[in-house]
Amino acid sequence: MLIKEPEKFFTKPLVVCLCAVFCCLLWGSAFPCVKIGYKIFQIDSESVPSLMLFAGTRFTLAGALVILFCSAAQKKFLYPKPRNIWRILIVGLFQTVLQYTFFYIGLANTAGVKASVLNGLGVFFTILAACFLFRTEKFNLIKLAGCILGFGGVILINFGGDFTFDFTLLGEGFVIFSGLSSAIAAGFVKIFSKQENTATLCGYQFFIGGIVLIIIGASFGGTIPHIDVGAAFMLLYLAFLSACAFTLQGFLLKYNPVSKVAVFKSTNPLFGAVFSALILGESEQLLSWFTLIALILVCAGIFIINKFGEKKLIIKKSE
Repeated sequence: MLIKEPEKFFTKPLVVCLCAVFCCLLWGSAFPCVKIGYKIFQIDSESVPSLMLFAGTRFTLAGALVILFCSAAQKKFLYPKPRNIWRILIVGLFQTVLQYTFFYIGLANTAGVKASVLNGLGVFFTILAACFLFRTEKFNLIKLAGCILGFGGVILINFGGDFTFDFTLLGEGFVIFSGLSSAIAAGFVKIFSKQENTATLCGYQFFIGGIVLIIIGASFGGTIPHIDVGAAFMLLYLAFLSACAFTLQGFLLKYNPVSKVAVFKSTNPLFGAVFSALILGESEQLLSWFTLIALILVCAGIFIINKFGEKKLIIKKSE
């Protein structure tokens, strides 16, 4: 990054807010765009190998974009330190291979609006993992309240949509597993970015993880039947949004408490639900007063965690 004081820049409240919301806007657009991608590439949504091949192609390209762009920005080719290869492999396993294997299969077996809601559980998973698994910060009732408000808003926005409480392992179950895998990846990024350049960590985990998905998908007979200009642009957009959002989030996680960044993911399913409704036409009633109340709840959760989430930690440090 060509920023003289990145720690000072990425800890500014306004910067954290704008960058995190922008990431979630990009991720939210992925829900309908992936479903559209299935159609224009003529991919059989019931063929798991084909879904993995499609995902692998997207993330290999995303990794290449991060590596090339950041190398050009820093005027030197970025490559990982040999001692950090295992760290990149671990992040790639959870962030790319597992998360998106679950995500692509789950999304193919449930509605985009519903998937975006269930994916909102990732906010809980990420904060709980940071507090109890990685122990990079402390848990308190303020963080719990912020999570509940945020997720409550996500649930509310779907009362006017097609959200139902049906559950299947390959549909709703895999979307939830995707959020859990993403939460674990966020914890590793927070820790590993202290030993490795954040852009390098993000770019290579995408590139290697994507190649793994391609190999698995191709080995089991996966195919991408149709490619044209429109399909190529859709693939490029999907790769760009992943490359941009995850790398930007990586810098936010490096310099801020995980909970302070993760709570913004409450807007991810909000954007996903709205984009799915507008682009896929999955709900005519989604854009209503439910949306306004949901947005208020999400914003309240974000405000509470960002304003008061670390209050107890500061008090203890000053004693």
